[in-house]
Amino acid sequence: MDPEGIDGVRMTWNIWPRTKLGSTSCVVPIATSISPIHHHRDIITLPYSPLLCRTCSSALNPFATVDFAAKKWICPLCLNSNTLPLRYHQISETNLPPELHAHYTTIEYTLPDRSDHPSGAPSSPVFLFVLDTCVIDEELGFAKSSVKRAVGLLPDEALIGFVSFGTQVHVHELGFSDLAKVYVFRGDREVSKDQISKQLGLGAAYGRRGGPKGKGGFNNAGLDRFLLPASECEYTLDSLLDGLQTDQWPVQSGCRPSRCTGVALSVAVGLLGVCSPGTAARIIALVGGPCSEGPGTIVSKGLVEPLRSHKDLDKGEAPFYEKSKKFYDGLADQLVNQGHVLDIFASSLDQVGVAEMKATVDRTGGLVVISESFGHSVFKDSFKRVFEDSEQSLGLCFNGKLQLNCSKHIKVQGIIGPCASLQKKGPTVADTVIGEGNTSEWKMCGLDKSTCLTVFFDISATDKSSTPKRAIYTVSYKELLAGFDQETAAVVMARLASLKMETEVEFDAQRWLDRSLIRICSKFGDYQNNDPTSFSLNPNFSLFPQSIFYLRRSQFVQVFNHSPDETAYSRMLLNRENISNAAVMIQPSLTAYSFDSIPQPALLDVASIASDRILLFDSYFSIVVFHGLTIAQWRTLGYQDHPELQAFALLLQEPQEDAQMIAHGRFPMPRLVVCDQYASQLWFDWSFCYLQWRQARFLLAKLNPSASYNNASEMNTGSDVIFTDDASLEVFYQHLQKLAVQS
Repeated sequence: MDPEGIDGVRMTWNIWPRTKLGSTSCVVPIATSISPIHHHRDIITLPYSPLLCRTCSSALNPFATVDFAAKKWICPLCLNSNTLPLRYHQISETNLPPELHAHYTTIEYTLPDRSDHPSGAPSSPVFLFVLDTCVIDEELGFAKSSVKRAVGLLPDEALIGFVSFGTQVHVHELGFSDLAKVYVFRGDREVSKDQISKQLGLGAAYGRRGGPKGKGGFNNAGLDRFLLPASECEYTLDSLLDGLQTDQWPVQSGCRPSRCTGVALSVAVGLLGVCSPGTAARIIALVGGPCSEGPGTIVSKGLVEPLRSHKDLDKGEAPFYEKSKKFYDGLADQLVNQGHVLDIFASSLDQVGVAEMKATVDRTGGLVVISESFGHSVFKDSFKRVFEDSEQSLGLCFNGKLQLNCSKHIKVQGIIGPCASLQKKGPTVADTVIGEGNTSEWKMCGLDKSTCLTVFFDISATDKSSTPKRAIYTVSYKELLAGFDQETAAVVMARLASLKMETEVEFDAQRWLDRSLIRICSKFGDYQNNDPTSFSLNPNFSLFPQSIFYLRRSQFVQVFNHSPDETAYSRMLLNRENISNAAVMIQPSLTAYSFDSIPQPALLDVASIASDRILLFDSYFSIVVFHGLTIAQWRTLGYQDHPELQAFALLLQEPQEDAQMIAHGRFPMPRLVVCDQYASQLWFDWSFCYLQWRQARFLLAKLNPSASYNNASEMNTGSDVIFTDDASLEVFYQHLQKLAVQS
């Protein structure tokens, strides 16, 4: 069953209070997650444009009131009457168009071709590859192979462009195959769109093939020279990549290479802005290290200076951060105005500046993948999925627009997710801004099947009458409880906490989450004052406290031992994925495999570790197959190879197959980890022991530490122990009960 439903919409509260006081008392915000191109088999497509209300532009829908005799319909949002056009004059109570059927709450429309589509505009999507050459030969080889494979997967009519960079930026002309032509830009200074146009020779009115410069700013010369169909330039690009070498500029001892990532992206944005503004286009950047040259620099060239950490950012000791972030914010504005997308594939053991580049990806709806190497499966498999056309295709779309219409007393505060505000004011825009706000329309330069936006609402209606605690909602208290979606609520709280950590100075996320949880338990729990033992929660709320417990310990809130790039990466994925995937990021799933039973869910607790079972752990970012001590010993001794022990071989194989199945439907591709309990007791290779311990931490760091070194003597014999000072879920819940029932 699809938890997102036919509409791809989930709400924190499915029954809304009708007053501002009621909404404030709910504690968890009134918010909705929307997947704009959610695919469901029951969604129909109509071959005409929607019928819109002449006042608020809302579409005809099942909630509208229709006067069949007068051939009019009343909009349920603005309550204004609209005349039905002639094509609807045959409708009756027994002959309804699809728009009015109760089970068609979401409909897709096929819009007619636009007559204003500018002449000269490319009719196919553009893919502009930007490749970092400041890497070792092996890494460059992996990257070039991936680009070649990607071009081979694209349809013949897709337009391809190529830019490489190191100390300088090289724009490669693909339309002149007889002789390689390259245009070079200095990497130590910012370059404007006009300068790019002039240097590339795109200011002339006529292209090389004699085609005039198109309407709307489209430059046919650029389309002839720098952006060519894959069928025409695949051989030229393959030859170019075969001859491409690592950056040849010398690197002084004790210094980083001069890598001008910011200028390279600026040139790529400018090239697309001249050649194909407003059309479907993606810049696909493969970055292999930190920018150390020109605008966008995140670290100096000297290796003695470490890359900025969260501690440096908090203390204001990251000298390049604010300037670099401002540069990329400006680049994001330019991309949004052009309607283009930036994808970042960062493959490096170092940080590359994803934290600074976050706005360029977030606001354009781009993709982001971080891996250790261009040869790592996380990069290779994720990169391939962007271009392949199969059942697991990402369903990439371009230049969408989201418009929200609300009834009289509901206003929109803003959106958290991959979109950009179009600054359209109106009566439905709230004064309070959350994320991309101050508007009722948003631009989505790029989106895919998993793109999810979180919309925050404000209820403006007031009720000045004095009402008791549980009557202020003007809806049934039981109805309000029944309409609570605790999974969506946990994800919305995570997204809001992440936003506040980035935008509010000295915001204490743990304290904010604790206070919010105490308030909601105090308001919606059943208890007697000052009696913690009497406390209980409605089943619709019972899992919410443990979701907050795991959220408090997650990488979204705890930045210790995480780099700014890793934190930015995890938050970008949290904000763009659907509720089901985001919930797994917050509270991972655990499945146990043993001889005694079929695979079954296990508690996310250290007590679930046993020597005779295998655990499959899924945190979205990584999938871990964890073998218990006995299972690992038997595997090492080769028991699975004995014909009479096929049951053991199947037990080893089943979690591996399930892990592959989970990974196959994910983007980015998760890290697959296989490790053993107490690895150091099984192996004498210390480097392997260290690797096993490093891999096991993906699981151990997420488990509830019900058994730690503080209470190991109280636990059952054989229970595993986690060395941590973190409070367990049981202790957390005891404190929550005590605080929630205080009068």
